[in-house]
Amino acid sequence: MANVAIVGGSRGIGEAVARHLVAKSERVLSVSRSASKYGEWIKADVSTLEGVNTVAEAAGEGVLDSLLYMGGTWETNAFTSSYSFTSCPDEDIARVLNVNLLAPIRIVKALLPALRKSSNPKIIFMGALSGRDNFPSREVANSASKFGLRGVVHSLREELRPDRISVTVINPGNVGTPEVLSDLTEIGAPATDAIPLKDLLMIIDCVLCLSRQTCIKEIDVPAMSSKGA
Repeated sequence: MANVAIVGGSRGIGEAVARHLVAKSERVLSVSRSASKYGEWIKADVSTLEGVNTVAEAAGEGVLDSLLYMGGTWETNAFTSSYSFTSCPDEDIARVLNVNLLAPIRIVKALLPALRKSSNPKIIFMGALSGRDNFPSREVANSASKFGLRGVVHSLREELRPDRISVTVINPGNVGTPEVLSDLTEIGAPATDAIPLKDLLMIIDCVLCLSRQTCIKEIDVPAMSSKGA
């Protein structure tokens, strides 16, 4: 893994991935609105075309071996009893669809020239179990965006087949970031309701290390004791 771009590298899963890959990569572009502690921070709001262009300019005309879109957002009060679709502001819906679905499409398009120069290019999206069929999630915009991201992966796989660019979406349940573990503690749920962060990092390592002859389209990763398992 030489040159890597990580979108959403300042917090949560993205920060953990940036921290993990810095020691294994020649260059890590950590893209986020707030400062990232790991890699080369690229300040950009990828929900805008200006932000996408900023990332493309930072990548430059060189080689990009891996693009990991780890960013994501959800509606106000999502995953709590206070969430209500009928009272969800239109701005919330548009923001979630923009960040979770439109931005990944734009980022891939902008970085394709750099990815095509790699000897083993990889694209990894962070999806969610809520994007799987029949998963009991009430958050309409978030679920729609994650369903859509799966469609993006399947279509890109066909479109990029001649380039042999691997495209994968990982659909986890709760992941044991500090933020998630704090939320679980607050509601009295055990930490075992979350996937250990190290397990997710191992899965990402596996995808990145596969040869160019192999492509894994989707990986579902529920916690053993949570819904979706």
